[in-house]
Amino acid sequence: MGKQVWRAAVTGGAAVVFTAVAAVPAGAAEGGVSFTRVQVNGGKPIVIGVSNEVTAPASFRMTTTQAWEYPAVFLYRGPAEGGDELWHAIETSDCIKVSAGVCDFNETIYFDPSVWDMRNSEAGAWKVAARVFFKGDGGDTDDEGLTVHVKRNSRLTVNASPEPVAKDKTITVTGKVTRANWETRKYASYGGRLVSLQFKPSGAASYTTVKKVYADSSGGLRTTVKASETGTWRWVYYGNTTTGPSTSSGDNVVVN
Repeated sequence: MGKQVWRAAVTGGAAVVFTAVAAVPAGAAEGGVSFTRVQVNGGKPIVIGVSNEVTAPASFRMTTTQAWEYPAVFLYRGPAEGGDELWHAIETSDCIKVSAGVCDFNETIYFDPSVWDMRNSEAGAWKVAARVFFKGDGGDTDDEGLTVHVKRNSRLTVNASPEPVAKDKTITVTGKVTRANWETRKYASYGGRLVSLQFKPSGAASYTTVKKVYADSSGGLRTTVKASETGTWRWVYYGNTTTGPSTSSGDNVVVN
């Protein structure tokens, strides 16, 4: 069997292509099929912006004596069959034979917000299921007992002034935090976020958090600090269950 690429037919923002087959508990072998060793994106969140296609690697082992085609793992909410599915395309490798009736597969799940409509409500936790069709008729879909978080990308800007500045004088560090709005395909203000201001002295290898600041209702960041030495300032947001983390570029301030 060659590589199979499934393209999603999107209904209401959720991808639905496969026909209905009753779901059974993880590891069960309905119809003589079981799925094990399932992984999606290494267990890490899948963070999606507004334009660039994002890929998530997956892998799984399938054991069956049936003649089969089109195995895949996918993300879903609600029931594994008849609920919402989140993917825009799936590419599954050929069978990597382990033994008779046992195959390992590598897979890529594609998400392309520039082509397919996505709802902001789709950010958050999704469950993982595995599915296969049998040649001729029927198939099997199993819940795999895994959770993957899909998140809206965030962005940060920074500006520190004045530049240069006299030693021990005050500088003002500003910025803005925004996040992807999948419905408008633009970045929008993300107010109320707690964001860390970090500093790295000239010649140092790492940043240190100086203080934490809440963004205003428009996502604006503003604070003042004493400039004691030359170095670089940046903002860092650590994200939440629906939004990915982000780090601004660094703004170097020379202290005379």
